[in-house]
Formats: sequence, structure tokens, C-alpha cells
Amino acid sequence: MSWDPVQIAALDALGHVRYRVHMPGQTLPEDALLDALLRASGRGRDDADAFALYRSFGALDALRRADAKRALWPRLRGLRPR
Repeated sequence: MSWDPVQIAALDALGHVRYRVHMPGQTLPEDALLDALLRASGRGRDDADAFALYRSFGALDALRRADAKRALWPRLRGLRPR
């Protein structure tokens, strides 16, 4: 399950802990690039929306090209919590 930004803000304001719900097939691959992307977006492997974010990146192999990485940075900065 992934939380939308409004739900995250409400749960955080109430002091609740968001748990990641594992659905079948929702495991993150062990990949250094994925770990770097999650860190750059201000998230970690244990965040509730990490799998949805991983799926939104598309094929990780395509992101290994320099031009794809440059295009991705503005999007990652926009994902960081404020």
C-alpha cells in the first residue's frame, strides 16, 4: 500500500507510524542504483511508498545512461519531503 501526500501529512501530524504493507510481488531488487535513487528522493527501502516509487522509475538499466540520470534529478528533488 502506498500513502498519498495528504495521508502521510495527516498520519505524521497525529504521530502515527506508517507501515509498509507487503503485497505479493512487491519486493525491491537489491540494486545500488535503486538505493541511490531512493536516498536522493528522501526515502529508504522501508518507506511505505518505496515500491511505488521504484515502479515509477521504469527499467533501472535505462537509468544507467548519463542523459537519463540528468533528466531524473529534477524529479527526485521534487519528491523530497519539505
